Amino acid sequence: MNTKLKCLLLDDELTGLSYLKMLCEQIPELEVVKAFNSPLKFFTELPKLDFDLCILDIEMPEMNGLQVANLLNGRPVIFTTAYKEYAADAFDLNAVDYVRKPLTKERLEKAVKKALILHNNAKIKKDYFQLNTDKGKAILFFNQILYLYSSDGDSRDKIILLQDGTALTAKNYTFNAILKELPYLDFCQINKREAISIKTVVYFTNEVITTKIALPSGKQLIVHLSESYKNEFLKKIGS
Repeated sequence: MNTKLKCLLLDDELTGLSYLKMLCEQIPELEVVKAFNSPLKFFTELPKLDFDLCILDIEMPEMNGLQVANLLNGRPVIFTTAYKEYAADAFDLNAVDYVRKPLTKERLEKAVKKALILHNNAKIKKDYFQLNTDKGKAILFFNQILYLYSSDGDSRDKIILLQDGTALTAKNYTFNAILKELPYLDFCQINKREAISIKTVVYFTNEVITTKIALPSGKQLIVHLSESYKNEFLKKIGS
């Protein structure tokens, strides 16, 4: 199981953001994906980012941290603020923790450990997820899924090939949104249009992956391994 939480940071004060980033980089359980000083920039880039946790300031122009958290659809958040009056609102949003400024490494580390426990417990307990498909709401067990690729008709839709040979269309999902629901080490995006279950891999080179998946012709499915996704793939297969 992945023992690091991929984290996004948001604080409109550059000095405070730099200090928060410095503290986070000293916590072994955290990997800082990106830091933002504007909620608008944050939401512009959010669909392209893979993350497990957000650490948010509350008092910000444009949009406050409570409003930001409310738009994250239940993704885990840790709030940081100098103002104690927001605590009740923060916990109404099921925040992992509420850390008062000035921040200390010890207090932030305590909050991160709470987030890590919640994250790991969710991964242990859950072996399926729900998504919207062309056939209605579907519940998919992780071990059913072999291969995912962007629809030729609409790249916002993802075709999901299942172990029994059937396929369904996930409507209007990014790869990040789907892969976020799947066990981290068991699935990997391997180029802009395709992702696979690691268990399907038979052979691989620096450029292609040969899978166990049989095509209608009887040949095995071979997929392209893009340079920008190679390191993640190699890490997941233990190379």
